Amino acid sequence: MANHYETVFIMTPVLSEEQMKETVQKFEKILTDQGAEIVHQENWGLRKLEYPIQKKSSGFYHLIEFKADGNVVNELELQYRRDERIIRFLTVTMDKYAIAFAEKRRNNRKEKAAAQEEQQPVAEEVVNQESNPVEA
Repeated sequence: MANHYETVFIMTPVLSEEQMKETVQKFEKILTDQGAEIVHQENWGLRKLEYPIQKKSSGFYHLIEFKADGNVVNELELQYRRDERIIRFLTVTMDKYAIAFAEKRRNNRKEKAAAQEEQQPVAEEVVNQESNPVEA
């Protein structure tokens, strides 16, 4: 039976948008080539580091949640260590509580995004009604 894992890695802040995407795709491919099933991903973007790492004070954070056998994690972390674009990484095994929390967090984000999309057209209509008053 495959375990449920979550890995977060920090890429060096000097990467362009394209280089960042290529790096993420590289690690996705490593996982899928090893037979892992990617459950969810989040790009957390550029964030300030708590303390300097390799003389850098910020980095691009990315999270991947996946299901795989234990040997896949060994290969993934070996590739992290070999890639000079990765300045830190952490992979953890998720227990049933962590899995439930991650699902709840994802659902909350989806609901927030859906609510924002619904509010956007309404706000535009209000602006149009105010700028074009109907004469009675």
